[in-house]
Amino acid sequence: MRLENIVALTNARLVSQPSITSVEGIAFTARKVKRGNLFIALDHAEIEEAVLNGAYGIVFQERTQISDPEIAWIKVDSVDNALLRLLRFHLMEKELDVYSCDLLTLKLAAQLPSVSDFFVLNNSLQEAAYKLWELEPKSLLLFSPELSNPDLFVSSKTIPSIKESGITIMEQTLFETSFIFDNIYYERQLLSPFFIPYLDKLLSFLKEKKVIFRIRSFNAIDHFRPIFTNHDFQIKEFGASDRVLIFEPDISLVMSQIDFLRSEAAWAKIIYIVPDTMKIERDEPAIFTYGSQQDIIEILKNNTFHFALVAAQESSLLEHPHFHRQNKQLTLF
Repeated sequence: MRLENIVALTNARLVSQPSITSVEGIAFTARKVKRGNLFIALDHAEIEEAVLNGAYGIVFQERTQISDPEIAWIKVDSVDNALLRLLRFHLMEKELDVYSCDLLTLKLAAQLPSVSDFFVLNNSLQEAAYKLWELEPKSLLLFSPELSNPDLFVSSKTIPSIKESGITIMEQTLFETSFIFDNIYYERQLLSPFFIPYLDKLLSFLKEKKVIFRIRSFNAIDHFRPIFTNHDFQIKEFGASDRVLIFEPDISLVMSQIDFLRSEAAWAKIIYIVPDTMKIERDEPAIFTYGSQQDIIEILKNNTFHFALVAAQESSLLEHPHFHRQNKQLTLF
């Protein structure tokens, strides 16, 4: 790539008078720099190592000392924006088949081992930069606007809705599902039936696109996450307690999860704990509001329940020092 093109693409300023006019290849970490590469200084501290490793160009943001005037020093206002612009131009040449989806679907897709021409963008742009740069032409790429800037792509489509469900649920609990898809039986997947509509849409899309994938087992994702505890809120193994805290960090999913729990666990005593800033249209005595984590702790301690859905919080709440009762030591005195 010629220097003038790099400068134009990144809205940059060339602050040296280099003897070179072009670079070959790109590197995002100093240890991967090869002679002739353009180095994107995502970590300013790696610049000198990149120069020693043979970089012909340095794209940088912070003030730095020009240690080698023979190479190109390319000053930008934002390294992140320069990275996005360079990747956008590079990906445009690859003619990718780009689709957007919601964040839940993306997280499920990230757990499906698949062929190399299907890529799930589920990391930050900096973390995914190298893999994006090395993508095969015409690859299928899936991203979520909730996580990634849509401006990275010249154009994209949305995963289509399905006309007919492809998943048949055979057995289910609130937090596990056994199902059939495409004549294959998947037994006791650690996946709540709440997620099945998202998975159904994803698998049907991949089948339509003729993507080869495998379902082994799902790992817990940080949504509708069940934590089994005893009455002192000590964590127990999965399924080993009749008291469950369910954590949902995404407030936009909470109302649908309330509806799911009401439908699928009508027999149970359930409480719903939501931020006091959340608008609740229903008059429901089982819904409690909180302003602080201490409020949540008090609500949990002062109510009996089988399930407690805690909105806009993660399971790390259980590490709060005020959560656990102080055990009294027996004494003869």
